[in-house]
Amino acid sequence: MGMFDGFPIPPDKEHLRDELSRIDESWATARFDSLPHVVHILTSKDREGQLQILKEQSDVVEDVVDEVVHAYHGGFNKAIQNYSQILRLFSESSESIGVLKGDLTDAKQCLGVRNKQLHQLWYRSVTLRHIISVLDQIESIAKVPARIGKLISDNQFYAAAQSLVQSTLMLEREGLQMVGALQDVRSELSKLRSVLFYKVLEDLHAHLYNKGEYSSSASSLHDKDDEVPTTTAVAFTANSTHPVSRRTRSVRLDSMFGSQGLVDGSYKPGSIDGGSSYDGHDEDGSLETHDNDGDAKDGKVISHQMPLWLSSSTPDEFVEAIKKSDAPLHVKYLQTMVECLCLLNKVAAAGAVICQRLRPTIHEIITSKIKENAEFINSSRSEIDKANRIGNSSVHFIKGHIESYWLPKQKRHNGMSLAGTLLAVSPVSPVMAPTGKAQAAAKELLDSILATVVQIIENHVVVGELIQSKSSLQSNPNIQKSMSTNVDLDSEASQVTGGYSIGFSLTVLQSECQQLICEILRATPEAASVDATQTARLANKVPTNEKRDGSEDAFTFAFRFTDVTVSVPNQGVDIVRQGWNKKGPNVSQEGYGSATVLPEQGIYLAASLYRPVHQFTDKLASMLPTKYSQLVNDGLLAFVENFVKDHLLPTMFVDYRKSVQQAISSPAAFRPRAHPGVSYNSSIEKGRPVLQGLQAIDSLAKEVLGWVQAMPKFAAELVKFVQTFLERTFERCRTSYMEAVLEKQSYMVIGRHDIDKLMLLDPANVCLPNALGQSNVATIVSDTESIEIESELSELLLNLRPIKQENLIRDDNKLVLLASLSDSLEYVADSIERLVQATPLAALNHVDSGNPSNKQTSSSPARDLASFADEYRKLAIDCLKFLRVEMQLETIFHLQEMTYREYLENQDAEEPDDFVISLTAQITRRDEEIAPFVAGVKRNYIFGGICSIAANTSLKALADMKSINLFGVQQICRNSIALEQALAAIPSIDSEAVQQRLDHVRTYYELLNMPFEALLAFITEHEHLFTAAEYANLIKVKVPGREMPPDAQDRVSEILSR
Repeated sequence: MGMFDGFPIPPDKEHLRDELSRIDESWATARFDSLPHVVHILTSKDREGQLQILKEQSDVVEDVVDEVVHAYHGGFNKAIQNYSQILRLFSESSESIGVLKGDLTDAKQCLGVRNKQLHQLWYRSVTLRHIISVLDQIESIAKVPARIGKLISDNQFYAAAQSLVQSTLMLEREGLQMVGALQDVRSELSKLRSVLFYKVLEDLHAHLYNKGEYSSSASSLHDKDDEVPTTTAVAFTANSTHPVSRRTRSVRLDSMFGSQGLVDGSYKPGSIDGGSSYDGHDEDGSLETHDNDGDAKDGKVISHQMPLWLSSSTPDEFVEAIKKSDAPLHVKYLQTMVECLCLLNKVAAAGAVICQRLRPTIHEIITSKIKENAEFINSSRSEIDKANRIGNSSVHFIKGHIESYWLPKQKRHNGMSLAGTLLAVSPVSPVMAPTGKAQAAAKELLDSILATVVQIIENHVVVGELIQSKSSLQSNPNIQKSMSTNVDLDSEASQVTGGYSIGFSLTVLQSECQQLICEILRATPEAASVDATQTARLANKVPTNEKRDGSEDAFTFAFRFTDVTVSVPNQGVDIVRQGWNKKGPNVSQEGYGSATVLPEQGIYLAASLYRPVHQFTDKLASMLPTKYSQLVNDGLLAFVENFVKDHLLPTMFVDYRKSVQQAISSPAAFRPRAHPGVSYNSSIEKGRPVLQGLQAIDSLAKEVLGWVQAMPKFAAELVKFVQTFLERTFERCRTSYMEAVLEKQSYMVIGRHDIDKLMLLDPANVCLPNALGQSNVATIVSDTESIEIESELSELLLNLRPIKQENLIRDDNKLVLLASLSDSLEYVADSIERLVQATPLAALNHVDSGNPSNKQTSSSPARDLASFADEYRKLAIDCLKFLRVEMQLETIFHLQEMTYREYLENQDAEEPDDFVISLTAQITRRDEEIAPFVAGVKRNYIFGGICSIAANTSLKALADMKSINLFGVQQICRNSIALEQALAAIPSIDSEAVQQRLDHVRTYYELLNMPFEALLAFITEHEHLFTAAEYANLIKVKVPGREMPPDAQDRVSEILSR
């Protein structure tokens, strides 16, 4: 683009633009220098031509300038005209404004003349409108008392409170304060305010304890005619199953909405036991449903429709919040009642009244619940008594895995009565046993009452948090911030809540429950302190005070029944326990009446109460805000745990220790009880002859471990009790064993290392009981190795000859005692192993997860019990080993008369030797005496070693014989036949094996009747039937009438050396 392109040149003069473009741009520079152009013209050859060109260019420039000036001149003229027009308009406007000012001045003068009259008329109009409004208000206020009365009668309390508050505010207005006609209305509204307050308070109180119209349908165990109290059934039938706990619903107030501080939220419902399955019963996780045909009273029905009690209320923020809330119906009603109290400004007064009536009300509820159960018991007692007469109930331990024991009145199969034994052993009566009727009844009773208390606490949580939140918002907003950090907020908020708080209600409710427990346990503060000191002294155990010292500044209870005293003389543990179990002569009848539904009361019921209290505490912990956790932890559960630790466990230890001492020190404790001729039975119910002392200890151990199920936290202490009892019993059994075997040769023999090693390898060990599931045979041996082991063991025993009679047991009763002791020890060992398997490890590990040392302590008892079973079984095996070796030594003692004598009989004897007759008679007699006390396989082990030792003794006796004739051989064969018949008469012994072994002996002695050449032929054919030494003995012995060449020994050796 050129420098002259922007000039306004008309289209018909476009040639000027071309001419301008030919002009050098140097003529248009800002600082024009003419000297170069002058020099150029002067030095040009054609000066005229150059001047002519410059003139032409000058003309073109002038033409362009003329065109530009002409173009801009029109615009300048038009702008000047516009400016002139604007100036004219401004002048006309100035004149109009002057006229307007004059008109306004005139109007002002006209209005000023009527100003006073207009003001008077306006004031009169306003006054008349106000008078009309006041008259309308007076007319509406006059109708309010009647309307409020109707709303109160229709239970529309919130609408009545709304009307009352609005009417009160209207009466406080400036225009109505001095109206005398409204004084009666004020007085009537004041009365209605009091009436409404007490109506709301009564309704709130009724719903707090699930007695109101909109209370939860699960608030009572007897809210339907077809429901049966479960406490009664358990109190009189030990076999009845525990019913599933009722499910309740609760609401946690964890969110706030609206300026009025309404709190809403919901709890997850749960059973009173927290969904646990301690008792082995199935827990239905669903809520109980009741078909009420749309009944609005069911608190579980969640509906977003307007509740009935708000149908007449004026819509406001609270009404809309209630309508949108998902809380149960009874919770919405509690929220409405609290809102009514806030509208009436009666929160503090209501809190004071609730506090005043809390303890009497809960006491009445507990008492009435017990009375209902008692009435049902009385009405159904005849039917239950009839059912109890049909059969006796069995006692099961540890979730049915432990073998049950019965207390029948009839005699057992072995002729011995068992009822008196077990009843005399146990320190508690059958109804107070771990699964007795009293324990079941106490647990069911407390479960039922604590379930009701939990529902009441849920309601108190709803009301308490609502009242505290509203009072804190109304009094001081900063208090709300301190709620999450200050546990003692209840004392600060008590001034605006009338002393009512969640902590207060929780304290009172737990206190009442504690007093009920004290009544069930027959415990008083005086009896508790005396019992703790006296029992601990008797048990040589000082009660720990760790938790007691640590909880002095925490939550404590106040005993109300201070007049219930029991005299506890210092006369031993029996008298101390009577202070708990029996009523004194001066015991007051005040209380809850729990004795009417419990077969028996006493300290041992603390075991059945522990689990319901533990589940109750878990429920409270999940229900209450975290700031109340310390209050819950130091409450009812701490009381029960301290009671169990300081009172029950020491008493239990002393009682059971005394029972154990009586059981094992009784003269009949280790006296075999079976009658001869009675066959052995492995079932204790069918007559297994377990020693009375050991059977009593087994029953006590089962009973003590039965308490573990009820009190899993104290499993370590209870198992330690069992360990102590088992250890003391084992020492007593060991003493009895040593008294029977001391200074006897058999006891010294089995104590030798070489013989003990061979006995461990003996295949007969398969007959012995296995210790802890381990095999008694180290390795599987072949028949050859088995024969070698028997031969080596027989050789060691034969080397003990001569056997003296004073080194053997002559009293068969000792042998019977050892047999019975062995079987009883095995029975106890099996029972201990079943207890170890049945006792849940979770119960033994029921300790605080934050204390690893407790975990190790509580997990070790299971291993200790298993080791006790191993020790008991080892002692049982020792008894069997002693009996086996004793019978072998008896055999050697009788058969050793064969040696160093001459069997030169003159005639064929019709009877065996006297020592064989004595031996067979002894075998038969001892087998008959031992048979009722040991199983057949054990009899096989005891008497099974006789055959091998008799065979080896007979074979080796030939080496020491001087001479033997044909009749002597027949005599020895007759001896072996008699021995074979005696052993074969024992049912458990393999008669074929006995016959084979003794036939071997007869074959050996019959070789003496063969000529030498025939003997050589036999040796050639059966060189391995007997040993070389045995064949050599056949050659050495003198047999009258048998010719023996001088080289006979060499020829036999040559045959055997091939």
